[in-house]
Amino acid sequence: MQVSVTFRNTGSESWFKDYATERLSKIQKYIDKPVEAHVVLSVEKFRNVAEINIMAKGINLVGKEEAKDMQLAIDNCIDKIERQIKKHKEKSREHKSNTNRAEEAGGLRAAPAPFDEESKLRVVETRRVVLMPMSLEEAILEMEATRNRFVIYRDAHSENISVIYRRDDGNFALLEANS
Repeated sequence: MQVSVTFRNTGSESWFKDYATERLSKIQKYIDKPVEAHVVLSVEKFRNVAEINIMAKGINLVGKEEAKDMQLAIDNCIDKIERQIKKHKEKSREHKSNTNRAEEAGGLRAAPAPFDEESKLRVVETRRVVLMPMSLEEAILEMEATRNRFVIYRDAHSENISVIYRRDDGNFALLEANS
């Protein structure tokens, strides 16, 4: 990481530069590309201002913080940039997973549908469930603990697949599959 430090309205104290470089090394673990950082430290009346611009391949992060102490301003600015990096990485992960889902959904649409195309019925979500062996009482407790509308489980006694769900009147309904 290439770090350049600029001082405005203050003397160039080397420990500020060392501190900022040390704190920026914390961010290096989040970005694996070549990174260039420009740090501007300035004093305006009683305020210490730290401004950090980080430029990497395809990403530009800017953080600016004011505090009574320069170390605190640098720390807050680094934290702000760290949050921006995490947010950027999360967006790129979501973008990649959404494109995969769109390809899968495209494969589902290509299959012939038994319904009219005008009815516009479609699968919007698919979940794979691992059926846990449990009793009816355990399934009810599981459903109340997780606030789910239903629980699919394998009955521990009969080994059949069962679904329990809450009815509109507050009672439970049980569906059992015979296999």
